[in-house]
Amino acid sequence: MLEQIFGSSNFNYLPRAMTAASIRQEVIANNIANVNTPNYRKSVVEFEDLLAREIYGEESDGKLEMVRTHDRHLPFKPFDFHAEPSIRQDNTTIMRVDDNNVDIDIEMATLAKNQLYFNALVTEFGGHVTKIKNAITSGQG
Repeated sequence: MLEQIFGSSNFNYLPRAMTAASIRQEVIANNIANVNTPNYRKSVVEFEDLLAREIYGEESDGKLEMVRTHDRHLPFKPFDFHAEPSIRQDNTTIMRVDDNNVDIDIEMATLAKNQLYFNALVTEFGGHVTKIKNAITSGQG
């Protein structure tokens, strides 16, 4: 029973998404710290696209497959996500004469977006844990 609860998709991808957001926070901070370093190339964290490819597949129309919610329902392939965040260097643009491609305005906007993203993940994960706690304790009284 516990394997089903803790093996659910929420317990699979939400903690990894929070880890990706935490790593992204560090990468953005490093980019901001090096905004005036000559020849510095900014780094970016990739996770959401990797997870989307796992969920939907490479060539998909964006629709999820069937989910089995009861033992008597038709069998299906369970969600088993393995995408992990990765850091890559962005060499696509050069913003300045000193060959540094960090744009402080873009980094600050990305920092704010990442903070909102992390807070939303924590709220979702907390809600999921609360539902499980309520289900476990509702029979007691």
